Amino acid sequence: MKSPVAFASSLVLAALMAGSVHAAEAAAPFKPDLARGQAIAVTCGACHTNDGTRGLATYPILQGQHPEYLVKQLTEFKANKRVNPIMNGMAAPLTEADMKNVAAFYASKKPVPGAAKNKDTVALGEKIYRGGIADRKVPACAGCHGPSGAGIPAQYPRLGGQHAEYVEAQLTTFRSGARTNSPQMMDIAGRMSDAEIKAVSDYVAGLH
Repeated sequence: MKSPVAFASSLVLAALMAGSVHAAEAAAPFKPDLARGQAIAVTCGACHTNDGTRGLATYPILQGQHPEYLVKQLTEFKANKRVNPIMNGMAAPLTEADMKNVAAFYASKKPVPGAAKNKDTVALGEKIYRGGIADRKVPACAGCHGPSGAGIPAQYPRLGGQHAEYVEAQLTTFRSGARTNSPQMMDIAGRMSDAEIKAVSDYVAGLH
């Protein structure tokens, strides 16, 4: 029979070993299951198409989008931090693993270039995207979203090739306060006119 001291030592050792195992599990990077992500994406296909390609301009193109950004948006839809009746309901049953898997699936798809449609506003759109609007302290979009619109993983989304109509709608809802999950974008859009929003939205559609 173990002495009280030996027994206590055994408990401490066991606790330390268990803690090490849990720490190792917590530190292990998540390995996305693309097959599982594709299965989840079937439900998303009605709006985003099965692989997130160029569906209706009402909905964002998801192919090639940064997985971290997609997970952030899904998390905020689930928490009602970003309000959209359709997406709030779609995100509600998703687990964190589900979100990471479906985000990884869409991110694995190669982005398809789009094109600007209005040649009369390309110059204004480019000026705003690359140089901002100095007199109203609107920063250059390229500073966060990159010269080619590729964005910065985990921070800023890919804009290059995105539907102009969708980008315009998001900037407008940021400006109105209908979308509140990015104070930075609410502030920036709040200093832009309808014409400026429309011009830069069309311009980013052609970035690649």
